[in-house]
Parts: sequence; C-alpha cells; structure tokens
Amino acid sequence: MTNCMGGAHLSPGKSEMSLTSKNRIKICLLAPSLEFIGGQSRQAVRLRTAFQDEASLQVDFIPHDPRLPRLFLWLQRIKYIRTVITTLLYWTMLALRLHRYDLIHIFSASYYSYLLSVAPAIIIGKLYGKKVILNYRSGEAEDHLQHWPRTTVPVMKMADAIVVPSGYLVDVFARFGLYAQTISNIVELERFQFRERAPVRPVFLCSRSLEPLYNIGCALRAFQLIQERYPQASLTIAADGSQRPELEQLAKDLQVRGVEFIGAVPFERMPELYDASDIYLNTNNIDNMPASILECFASGLLVVTTDAGGIPYILRHEESGLMVSCGDYKGVAENALRLLSDPQLASRLAHNARGSVRRCTSGAVREAWLHLYEELVSSGGLPACERVVKPSKSL
Repeated sequence: MTNCMGGAHLSPGKSEMSLTSKNRIKICLLAPSLEFIGGQSRQAVRLRTAFQDEASLQVDFIPHDPRLPRLFLWLQRIKYIRTVITTLLYWTMLALRLHRYDLIHIFSASYYSYLLSVAPAIIIGKLYGKKVILNYRSGEAEDHLQHWPRTTVPVMKMADAIVVPSGYLVDVFARFGLYAQTISNIVELERFQFRERAPVRPVFLCSRSLEPLYNIGCALRAFQLIQERYPQASLTIAADGSQRPELEQLAKDLQVRGVEFIGAVPFERMPELYDASDIYLNTNNIDNMPASILECFASGLLVVTTDAGGIPYILRHEESGLMVSCGDYKGVAENALRLLSDPQLASRLAHNARGSVRRCTSGAVREAWLHLYEELVSSGGLPACERVVKPSKSL
C-alpha cells in the first residue's frame, strides 16, 4: 500500500510558524461546482473546509461551470449554447480575477474539460506571473497525454507543480517526462462509522457514474450470477449518467430482482448508504484513485473491484479487498460469493482496509498542501519542466 501522502512530510508546527509570520497567502481554487456531483467537486469542498480556519491563508473559489446571472439562466438549459456561454463567462472571470492571487490551484480532469477549463487557467495564471498548481485527477491521463500532445505536455510544463492523488498517476506522468508529486484525496473519517459486517449479507452497492468507462453493465451481469445463489440479494445503484436507460433495460433483460436505480446522491448522504450495504461493487474499466473505495474502507464496507488504473495502488488483493481484471463479471461474482461464505476473510479484509485509510485524513492532507503552498510562494519552486522525473515508490 502506498503512503497516501506520497512522501510529502512536514515537521510539527513548521507550517504554522512560517506561514503565520508572513502575510496571508492568497489562493484561488478552480474546480467544478457542486451543480454536478463528482469526485473533483467533492474534494474541492473538502479542501476548502479543511482550510476555513487557517489564518495564514485566504482561499477563494472560481467554479469551472459558473452560473449565469438570473436573467440569462435559461441559456444554460440549451445544449451546446450552455457550454459556449458558460466557458466564455469562466474565461472572463479568470482574466479579471486571477491577478489578485499569489497562487492558482487548478483541479483537472481530462480531454475537453482540461482544454476548456484548465489549460486557459494555467496560461492566464502564468501570464500574470502567478504560481500555478495543476492538480490532475483523471484516470484517463495516459490516453489524454498520448492523444492530445499539443495541449497537454507543453502547457503542463508551465505549471510550477503537478500534484496527483495516486502513485499510479505519478508513473503515468513520468512516462511523458513530467514530474508529479502525490497528495492524497481527503477521506473524512469522522463522517463514516466503521461497522463490521458479521454476518455478511448479500446487500450490494454501486455508486459510480452511469457512463461507459465505469462499466456498470459488468456489475449487473455479476449480480445476476450472485442472485442465482442468493435469490434475496439486492443491489442499489446510487448514480446517474447517460447510460441510465440502457442499464435499466439491461437489468430487465437479465431478469434480476432487487435492483434499484436511485440516481445521484449528495455526498452528505453517502455514509448512510455505505452503512446500509455490505459489499461494494466497483467495475470500472478506467480509474485513478477512487475516493469511494477509500470511503468504503473507512465504513467497513467490503470491496470487490476491477484492477483499473490506479486501484492496485490503493487496494491489495486479499489484503484490503478483492480484485479482478477489468470486464471479468464472473470474477466479480465469484469474489463476492467468497465474502458471503467466508466470514474470517471478510473480517480480515475490513480491518486491514480500515487501517490503511487512516493516513488519508483531512488533517494530514491539509498539512501536505500547506507545505507545498509555502514552498512555492516563499522559495519560488521549480517549474514542472525543470524538475527531475522520478518513478513512483508505490509498489
């Protein structure tokens, strides 16, 4: 298991002594708003919350998807027009506001989201002479860097630091000559109540978006096999997406019972859903460091997952969860059945997983970010293109 901080250490009291003795560091966070619930928006909210009592920082926020003034809200209901108008408003906000800050912290996905929301922010931030952190979070990084070479590596090299949440992405960026460092996602352990599942019930949960890369169809096919052994088994799918009609039809075609599509769930309600379930199915084809798996660890919820992307960097097979190859729905079903029939295995996995996630608390992540902010603002730091590329020490 990789250290969640990726080697970012801070001696006790260092950040408080050095930062409070200077003027407040003005930071602008750029990330998706909570209009669209997702990993980036959740982590941005958690980071802002972690900093709310930090006297040495002034943290402001610009959403990638700003709301139009009330008079023009109707435009955001029109496909394509919405994208154009929202993007122009966002770029205008960047041009008018980024000059006020010492440091620009940009949350990043991939492809068009990166092109429209992240690359312009890096460029404008550097034109103003500001320190820029690219906080890249997409499990599609390798394909993005490989197939979008003109807008990725040259622009990313302008950033003063590239930060990723997993050793997996450190290794991906290294293959393209970019140095990245690891700071984990925040797992708010206090929000999740650990409960050992004894006995383990056939009560399943899936909460990944209903989009092709998350392969929810694999979870449904696995559940069909599980239900042949446990007719009373249930599956809650707490997410939404473009494939929802197709997946609902697949559930009917498979003739599975007890499958409930409840739509997207605000993250304030997720602890309740975790606690109500016993086994979590994660059947992605592409992934990075899913916070949902770490939240399951904190809740005692047993995890059966594919080995997509960075998942092997945070979960070890038969140590903290059970893992199969991408698309192997029979393997997903077989491992779920193991958990239902082997209480000693389930107990061992749950307790190991709980121990591994303790290093991802908001306090530890907060200290790592404070250390990096101070380093960049006080010493200037090295641009990403001038840093020595190092392989991850995760595995």
